[in-house]
Amino acid sequence: MKQLTVIQHTSADYLGLIEDHLEGRRIRFHYHRPFTEAGKVPPFEQIGDGLILLGGGPWGSAGERDVPTLADEIALARNAFMHGLPIIGIGLGAQIIALACDGSVEAGPLEFTLRTATRCEDDALCGFMPETYLNPVYMRDRPVPPDYARIISRDEAGRAAAFQIGENIFGFTGHPGFKRAMAEDLIMEFEEGPENPGANLDALGNAKHAVADALVPIMTGLVMATKLMETKDS
Repeated sequence: MKQLTVIQHTSADYLGLIEDHLEGRRIRFHYHRPFTEAGKVPPFEQIGDGLILLGGGPWGSAGERDVPTLADEIALARNAFMHGLPIIGIGLGAQIIALACDGSVEAGPLEFTLRTATRCEDDALCGFMPETYLNPVYMRDRPVPPDYARIISRDEAGRAAAFQIGENIFGFTGHPGFKRAMAEDLIMEFEEGPENPGANLDALGNAKHAVADALVPIMTGLVMATKLMETKDS
């Protein structure tokens, strides 16, 4: 049974709907919370079979309001990359992947949006990436994947919504398993929040079935590409 290490940056931003998909496939996961008192980023030796880096709410990585553990997380992701471990990054996590893999980030204000992303190639995520899907973004700053990365979906502005590095590293600007309650908790957790979030909260609540439906093929493709259900003898 595979074991994933999940780095959580805020109490409110967790795996969300993704938890059920991992549990249903008997893929274990363990949260690490460096933001808690005496918390720290785990050493590479404690990483299991893969790494998931979650979003950070108003925390970013471009210099205005960097997550306090940014340098340690970049080093951890770089180590995982060099050792061939699968990595999935969401929001801030995608920024950390970009920085760890010779990409960069663009500074930007905190945004909370729910827009459509469009698949770039038919074989993205082993052919399971939906042609279009809702992309819930709650993020400061934005990842700029390295030149060698494969852009697998773009947002309505033509920017990378999801990207792939090598065979088993994936970054998502939006959270494919996001829920309205998570956005509400992020708004309450921090003194800084998005302007006039009510309309997007309502839109996210109304779109909960569409988000959940799109997550089914996304997780199928991710698990296949990262080989998280394969045994050593497979």
